[in-house]
Amino acid sequence: MDPAAAEERPAAEDAAGLSTPSGSDDTDVVTLVVWRHGQTDFNLERRFQGQTDVPLNETGREQAARAAGYLAALRPSAIFSSDLQRASATADALAGLTGLPVQLDKDLRERSGGCWEGLTDTEIRERFPAERVTWAPPDGEASAAVADRASAALERAADSLAGGSLAVVVGHGAALGLALARVLRIPSEPRALGPFGNCHWSVLSRRRTRWRLLEHNVGMLPEPVTDGLPGVEES
Repeated sequence: MDPAAAEERPAAEDAAGLSTPSGSDDTDVVTLVVWRHGQTDFNLERRFQGQTDVPLNETGREQAARAAGYLAALRPSAIFSSDLQRASATADALAGLTGLPVQLDKDLRERSGGCWEGLTDTEIRERFPAERVTWAPPDGEASAAVADRASAALERAADSLAGGSLAVVVGHGAALGLALARVLRIPSEPRALGPFGNCHWSVLSRRRTRWRLLEHNVGMLPEPVTDGLPGVEES
């Protein structure tokens, strides 16, 4: 799905309109909005975060607060989150609007980067050139292991929902990307799905055991144009 096309209409309308596959009864469909945390200083510095518990920065807190307004409009019935603070603080922004508790799940944590954690991308390229090609930290977590645990967390979240309902799952770019690839049964490499931006989300539905991707890497939408566009004469 083209993310640009997805952003042409409000995310709440997209999820409401697409959450039920054509021809199905919505009582056997559940929807997950999979949401990456807001920005951190490590993101700005292009440092590998992994499971280092880095907090949101000011921009990240602002991103979470604004995106939470869009996601609250979807009327979620549950919120799940990684227990790392950059994810749980993002989830708290939505909890504050909805009144829902945040259910922490350590299986939603980011991929462990071992000795890469805290290093910039440039430092990783210089010190670990061969491993950087396949993105395999020598003492870190294997991609398959991350996909196993993170996809299991998505399945548990979906299992907990009543048919026709929606939950928000807050996590991290790599772990969520690997989880999506696993439940959608597509290869994680080469990467078919683009990466998540900070505080961007994807929308998944599950009918019985079959998952569908409805939206990917949807971000905060611009303010609507209320007057004529610059350079365009009104008729």
